[in-house]
Amino acid sequence: MKFNWGTGITIGIILFMAFILQYVIRVQIDSRYDNELVTEDYYQAEALIDSKYKKRENANNLSEKLIIKSVVEGVVIEFPENFDFSKISGEISLYRPSNQKLDQNFQIKLNSNALIIPKNQLESGRWDVSVDWTYDGNDYLNSESFNLN
Repeated sequence: MKFNWGTGITIGIILFMAFILQYVIRVQIDSRYDNELVTEDYYQAEALIDSKYKKRENANNLSEKLIIKSVVEGVVIEFPENFDFSKISGEISLYRPSNQKLDQNFQIKLNSNALIIPKNQLESGRWDVSVDWTYDGNDYLNSESFNLN
């Protein structure tokens, strides 16, 4: 068999296709390359955008704002001092962009106007915290991103 430029191009294309195919198979099989969606029910979550916008607007219009901060003990969420903490209800969502298995949700149960999520319950790294809460029939939504060391 004579090796000419047509044979070289054909062999090159076959090798390139084999490389791409093994890469695609490796990414689909290997758990290190998991490609998770932000949310499983993406389209249903999009339908709630208007209500989330109204909740964020309510939170921004408060004279005293909710504060989410990272401290040595963990994550502190401070509700407005002029609100009666016994009338506050809702949910806190901790979202870990790099690992869906670390995501957590907590129901808000307050003994004071501040809530602490201990550092030992959270891995170090980037977290997105979302506090969806209700006070006297008004809904609020606050979000914050931070790096936990």
